[in-house]
Amino acid sequence: MTNTHYFHFTLGPVQGFVSQARRTRDFWAGSFILSWLAAVAIQAVKHQDGKVEFPKPDEDYMAWLIGKGKSNKPTQGSIPNRFKGLVAAVNPDTFKPEQVVDAVQEAWKALADSVWERDLGDFSPSSEASLIWERQIGSFWDMSWVITPEQNDSSALDKRKNWRTYTPPNEPGVKCSMMDGWQELSGELSPNKADMNKFWKSVRDNGRYGMKSDLAENEALCAIAFVKRRFSRHFKLIDHKISQGWQLKGWEVPSAVPSVTYMAAVHWLEQALKAEPRALQEFHDAAAALTGREYGEWETNIHCLEQLPNAKDFKRLRSLDGNVFFSNMLENKNVFADQVQAKQVQNKLAAINKSADIEPVSPFYAILLMDGDSLGKHMSDLKKQTAITTGLAKFTDGIPAKVQKHNGFLIYAGGDDVLAILPLEDAIPCAAELRKHYMDCFQDSGIPTTLSGAIEFAHIKTPLTKVLKDAHHLLDEVAKDGRGRDALAIRVWKPGGLQIEWAQPWEIALNPETGNTYLEDIATTFQNIAKDKEQFSSKFFYKIRERFDLLNPDPTKKQERVLTDGNALALMAMEYLNSGKSDLKTMNEAKDRIRPLMIQCRPVTRNIEETDTTKWQRSERLEAGGALLVRFLSQKGVER
Repeated sequence: MTNTHYFHFTLGPVQGFVSQARRTRDFWAGSFILSWLAAVAIQAVKHQDGKVEFPKPDEDYMAWLIGKGKSNKPTQGSIPNRFKGLVAAVNPDTFKPEQVVDAVQEAWKALADSVWERDLGDFSPSSEASLIWERQIGSFWDMSWVITPEQNDSSALDKRKNWRTYTPPNEPGVKCSMMDGWQELSGELSPNKADMNKFWKSVRDNGRYGMKSDLAENEALCAIAFVKRRFSRHFKLIDHKISQGWQLKGWEVPSAVPSVTYMAAVHWLEQALKAEPRALQEFHDAAAALTGREYGEWETNIHCLEQLPNAKDFKRLRSLDGNVFFSNMLENKNVFADQVQAKQVQNKLAAINKSADIEPVSPFYAILLMDGDSLGKHMSDLKKQTAITTGLAKFTDGIPAKVQKHNGFLIYAGGDDVLAILPLEDAIPCAAELRKHYMDCFQDSGIPTTLSGAIEFAHIKTPLTKVLKDAHHLLDEVAKDGRGRDALAIRVWKPGGLQIEWAQPWEIALNPETGNTYLEDIATTFQNIAKDKEQFSSKFFYKIRERFDLLNPDPTKKQERVLTDGNALALMAMEYLNSGKSDLKTMNEAKDRIRPLMIQCRPVTRNIEETDTTKWQRSERLEAGGALLVRFLSQKGVER
């Protein structure tokens, strides 16, 4: 007699592996490797005649895993780190969970061995670096599993995970530049820069497979971080027979992922390529001399740049290190030691801005994180699981093209999760389109689910790890818990820290007439005004926080609103008219312009059970975040 059982599996640590990143490539690599290892676990289940039911794995991805892929090679993770499989238990030997765990460890070691042999193979097996490598590679991953007789008993895995807490081993010596707490590979026990630099210089100087561009000077990595940084150079060579009896294969993946500086510069570069060809060529020649003619963005295929008529003519210019587009980076001797040459590049940069009649490049880019709402509670209903799986498959399939259309780079898309990096200008439109796509995928499913999003607009000098960690907090605690789900939350990070926060339910944020968010439409209006009346809009926004403080009730007392919405609108409209040389003539015109802004500045909390938006909870306070975000968007973060 055959008894049906369900195998629940999870692989981690997720945040400890993915979010600790110094470059966007590290970020992407962590996500890709985690997804790949989850796919290995699924294949190990399938090899024992198990069937993974949720989430439905991408069959094309699974085909590439065993060397049988035929369509486009996967370039981002799409397999979640947690899944549920159907297994049949006739006797204890029928399904062996330990084989799943072992397959993941084997795959990870095969990847690590490939990196070691080609990059660090000159070090002897008895060297300190080799001993550290073996210790760290063998002790990193934390896997939990449980087998249940009930299909919808997903909580059993959570209970199993609570039996133990993952704790990385205590590591001696100097710690990794990328991953907290892990010893870097030179093995120095104290920060002896001379000996550390000697070790890492020898690694950099081997010059193999783009090592010099992959490993910065004075950068010291642990084994796990080194695999993340270098895996893409060697992944295609993986050809390992898993002890279960199936063959694991790698494939070619991008070795170039757009840097934060490059992503921030995308639309400036789009405009700059309209400059005089001579100015462009002179800038390229000076910048190439400065960077040693290393074209680190050669494989960075951004949609708007690829569509330009002269895209092929300036392929090398479009592939330059993103730092060369920023004057403050060119002036930084820690970034470019040859300051004489950097000054020449800076002069050529100014010539491009003049020739193309464009403003200097904005130093901000965006991280977009999105996640479905309330799917977990619906998954407990067995009748809904097929519809959920189908809807998620449709959603995932459509994501890459939509992110590419908005000039972004997709880090991860699996289940109901999306993670991408985009230019500042494209992040909000991309989020809105992905939300619409998600709603369309579930429209006829009978599943009342929605999609929440978080956007981090970050200055290029803000540590990437900090931004990535904050994105999850912004999504979970502000968009979901703070605004009642089906919401968008945005933060702006400058070098001095957090500057702006704004969040609203999508129903409040979106303008049904234009399909844009109200913030985008308002920003466009003020951006057009600012071309001739810059002082006018800047002066108004500069004082808006102060004005809101006067209009808001005292937070220490139980007060109703100081003014009605109508009176508050009238006062702010008058403030707007008095801010400078106005393009408006009447008070009513001013009210019409300011009204949408005021609505976006009064926080709304969505009532999940109530479809009538007029019955949602509206704050008694006006918050300046919406207005300051409009100013930020209209100026693209560049103070004038």
